[in-house]
Amino acid sequence: MQRVLVTGAGGFIGGHLVRRLRDEGVASIRAVDVKPVDEWYQAFPDVENVVANLEGIDEARRATRGTDTVFNLAADMGGMGFIENNKAMCMLSVLVSTHVLMAAREAGVERFFYSSSACVYAAGKQSSPEVEPLREDDAYPAMPEDGYGWEKLFSERMARHFAEDFGIATRVARYHNVYGPHGTWAGGREKAPAAICRKVATAKLTNDRRIEIWGDGQQTRSFTYIDDCLDGTLRLMASDVAEPLNIGSSQLVTINELVDMVSDIAGVQLKREYVLDAPQGVRGRNSDNTKVRALLGWEPTTTLQDGLAATYAWVHDQVAARLVGP
Repeated sequence: MQRVLVTGAGGFIGGHLVRRLRDEGVASIRAVDVKPVDEWYQAFPDVENVVANLEGIDEARRATRGTDTVFNLAADMGGMGFIENNKAMCMLSVLVSTHVLMAAREAGVERFFYSSSACVYAAGKQSSPEVEPLREDDAYPAMPEDGYGWEKLFSERMARHFAEDFGIATRVARYHNVYGPHGTWAGGREKAPAAICRKVATAKLTNDRRIEIWGDGQQTRSFTYIDDCLDGTLRLMASDVAEPLNIGSSQLVTINELVDMVSDIAGVQLKREYVLDAPQGVRGRNSDNTKVRALLGWEPTTTLQDGLAATYAWVHDQVAARLVGP
């Protein structure tokens, strides 16, 4: 990796990836996002920061020109509230996925990474909180999350066929609920860990000891800390594994247990108010890491407790700054 393009670099995972690549000595990094640079979660002066809408093929061609490695993380997405209420917008990310892949092929890119999602898995296999961990084969027969999941699954197939037909080495990771500092924590696009950290921090700072929970709190998930996500991503990118792999934690917890952990970190006890008609997605979702352990020797090493402690500390400071004002 000498000349690397990271799309979605102004987002959560993209910003952390750019930081990691810098730390590992990658000489030339082009960071691209549709948002103005001052709205990026992380931006670095020694990186080529580009504002571009990659839905258009011409912008995609300019972004990929002169690069040998592409990490495509650009997508219009968010937490479950956003995904369930913006299916068409999520589907339109297929323009970015397709055009960046086309442009990468034209530019002679050697390796191409696509960030997929656990939302590609069949909904029928996620109907119980005691869900069986999802294996890579469980994506078929296909019945993914409506909107967002279909776009991700289609783009996976596109990457596969570009590898078969044109010889570009593609790698696909199915991310499972990645969380950590320097990400969306408010505004409707945040995911469960950041949302709960925000609600707990707000309750503590305002002394209003109530917390609103979407659903009954018994739905289950596994959550992957950002450092582990990057370790798995870079290991996959350097491998000869062409098939999609889970990059996720296999530690299953209920949303109620997640609230317990964040409340303990904050040192507060809260009264829970359940919103049963709020978006909550599938009933249970967990990652089966059998294949990724066998092929990459990878498994998350950050405990949920430690990851949440780091995330809560960062979100707490954001909430405090917002409450105090400029």
